[in-house]
Amino acid sequence: MIDKYDAVAIESKWQKKWEETKIYKVDENSPKPKWYALTMFPYTSGDLHVGHWFAMAPSDAYARFKRMQGYNVLHPVGFDSFGLPAENAAIKRNIHPRDWTLSNVENMTKQLKSMGPMYDWDRVVVTCLPEYYKWTEWLFLKLYEAGLAYRAKAPVNWCPQCQAVLANEQVEQGKCWRCGTVTTHRDLEQWFFRITKYADELMVHKDIDWPERIKTMQTNWVGRSEGVEVSFEIERKDLDEKEIVVYTTRPDTIFGVSFLVLAPENPLVDKLTTPEHRAEIDAYIEKTRKQTEIDRLSTEKVQDGAFTGSYVINRLTGEKVPVWVADYVLNSYGTGAVMGVAAHDERDWAFATRYELPIRTVITYDGYDPAVKQAECHPEPGKLINSGKFNGMESTSAISAIAQYIEEQGWGKRTVRYKLRDWLISRQRYWGAPIPMIYCEKCGIVPVPEKDLPVLLPDNIEFRPTGESPLKYCEEFINTTCPKCGGPGKREIDTMDTFMCSSWYFLRYCDPHNSKEAFSKEQLKKWMPVDIYTGGAEHAVMHLFYSRFFIKALRDMGIVDYDEPFTRLFNQGTVTKDHDKMSKSRGNVVNPDDYVNTIGADTVRTYLMFLGPWEQGGDWDDSGIYGLSRWLGRIWNVALTPYEEKAVSKDAEADYLRLVNKSIAKVTGDIDKLRFNTAIATLMEYTNAITKIRDAGTVSKSIFDTSLRDLLLMTAPLAPHITEELWSRLGYGYSIHQQDWPTYDAELAKDDEIPLIIQVNGKIRDKIMVEPNISEDDAILAAEKSDKVNTFLAGKEIIKKIYVPGKLLNIVVK
Repeated sequence: MIDKYDAVAIESKWQKKWEETKIYKVDENSPKPKWYALTMFPYTSGDLHVGHWFAMAPSDAYARFKRMQGYNVLHPVGFDSFGLPAENAAIKRNIHPRDWTLSNVENMTKQLKSMGPMYDWDRVVVTCLPEYYKWTEWLFLKLYEAGLAYRAKAPVNWCPQCQAVLANEQVEQGKCWRCGTVTTHRDLEQWFFRITKYADELMVHKDIDWPERIKTMQTNWVGRSEGVEVSFEIERKDLDEKEIVVYTTRPDTIFGVSFLVLAPENPLVDKLTTPEHRAEIDAYIEKTRKQTEIDRLSTEKVQDGAFTGSYVINRLTGEKVPVWVADYVLNSYGTGAVMGVAAHDERDWAFATRYELPIRTVITYDGYDPAVKQAECHPEPGKLINSGKFNGMESTSAISAIAQYIEEQGWGKRTVRYKLRDWLISRQRYWGAPIPMIYCEKCGIVPVPEKDLPVLLPDNIEFRPTGESPLKYCEEFINTTCPKCGGPGKREIDTMDTFMCSSWYFLRYCDPHNSKEAFSKEQLKKWMPVDIYTGGAEHAVMHLFYSRFFIKALRDMGIVDYDEPFTRLFNQGTVTKDHDKMSKSRGNVVNPDDYVNTIGADTVRTYLMFLGPWEQGGDWDDSGIYGLSRWLGRIWNVALTPYEEKAVSKDAEADYLRLVNKSIAKVTGDIDKLRFNTAIATLMEYTNAITKIRDAGTVSKSIFDTSLRDLLLMTAPLAPHITEELWSRLGYGYSIHQQDWPTYDAELAKDDEIPLIIQVNGKIRDKIMVEPNISEDDAILAAEKSDKVNTFLAGKEIIKKIYVPGKLLNIVVK
């Protein structure tokens, strides 16, 4: 009698064995080709939820698959462990964030091990430990030495709930990305990374296999535009400033300027505001400070502003133009000033209409009638009118011609602008990597010498939700000695954005125990770049963007010799419950531990991979997961039931061998393309077929045993525990996870027939079965034998044939 499949006991047994034998320890000296398979590491939130499993179980299966294909695989794991949640937990629970974080690391490690992954647990990286953040600090110094880190006062995004500064990328729809609170602005001295230096290069994704939407998101985030900087003369003569420079991508509309708008933060606002308009301007600026950039730029927002009382001269027309202040202009983009052309810009139209400012048409449009007042904005290009010597020119030509004229007159120049801004990395919190800088009254800003790294976070700390760094109140941390002059100095009390830690962790995985350097060039040369990186698309303009910047900066420092960190990127979808996003508030969060402890990790793993295409995700359904449990039970039964030859037939063997080889070819191709759901579907069909053969006994025992062996080998990356157990029970050596991936005979794997779609004038008229390598002439002959097709060919002349081999034949007739 066959033992019952006890998943929980079997999984515990083999996880212990794998750990004892260190079966997954990475061999640094292997002659095999390397394969670096990386999954975005989890944040130490406390518990692994099913979303973690959906990200990590398929990636583990793929790494196992590559190992069986003969690669020396690095598939590491670690924990992104600095950040605000730990600090908030410290305040709420009255415990140290380090204790809370490391407790979560311990718990999540236990949960990860229950998944049965092929992680080398001796290579784990934890970003909050000094042995890691020492090198985060070192990288900051390298960026500072390269002129890529600097300090400046600037308005920053502020979350009043988290009491923290947020990077632009961490503000989503005007709200904090973590807690959802509406953000405001503050002016603070901040540390920035000069990511804008790489703006053009970050728009290029050469020689990397990334999803188009991610590349598009990054390109749009950079926001490169070509335009003209043009000056408007300030009419007043009592100011040191003589002109206001605006940036425009539409110089063809400059003859239509009827007002100028400054950003509320523009320093010229204070100087240009006349006494009678001071109160109104001050009130408007105060109101603007309470708004987020998202709110200010919203197309649904009613455009408003205030008049400064001053004017400028449009040098191309000689006309006097009023200067206004409006919040839809940002000081951080362009020059902080824009020209108002109401007839040809939607926002300018709304603004001019509200304040009854002149609207002058300078470009024709469909239906244009000079005798009829323009009734709506027309931003589209056309022919210039009311534009002096440029009248009659098309917009596309006028843009270049007017730009050249402005340059010739010395009124401006052609230039390139970007929406991308430098990366703000300062955080007013304790639980982050210290910024290794010292402030000395005599020497100014002085970097901490490398020999004094790491700058350690102090243990004795008091947490206050004041918006200031808790380090501010720790005298033993703040007070230090200037390394340059030996006098008294004060440490920087801000810490680094946690994205700093995750922008280089993939490099540390290559050399995790190096105490002398962040990583050796030899180890990076051995493993980098990452061959495949899997994770969520939500990191497109944060982690993925910053990591690319890091690699390009390190390349220019001579530390690495490649341009990109991740050769291939794959974004998995999302698991929902009852077709809703999982959340604690909805009460629909699925805890994988509950299922692992009853029906086993292999069932959870295979169910998540069978749920739907990995890039799309799917909806969790208990009835579905038990179906996967039954499938594994069928593999268990067919593997342990003795096989008896009954009515061996050469024809049956030939048919069976074709099915086996086709199955191996299909599963190999599907897993290689990360199509786990269709691979499992094929394995299910294979399981049914092998079960029928076992019952019928129509093939030799050697053929049956080989096909059973292939079934276990193909299932091993997906369900590592049950296959290890069955491999052992069948008398094969330890371990199935050290075996080669099964091969197949390409001839036997070929389809006998394939469906060929027949179209007449582009419409499907039939689908016929043909040989896989059928020629165009034979395909036409086969199509003409179809009654369904002939109905549409009768009495007509064939004028064209379009043949897509093995897929489609379109016959064009008249």
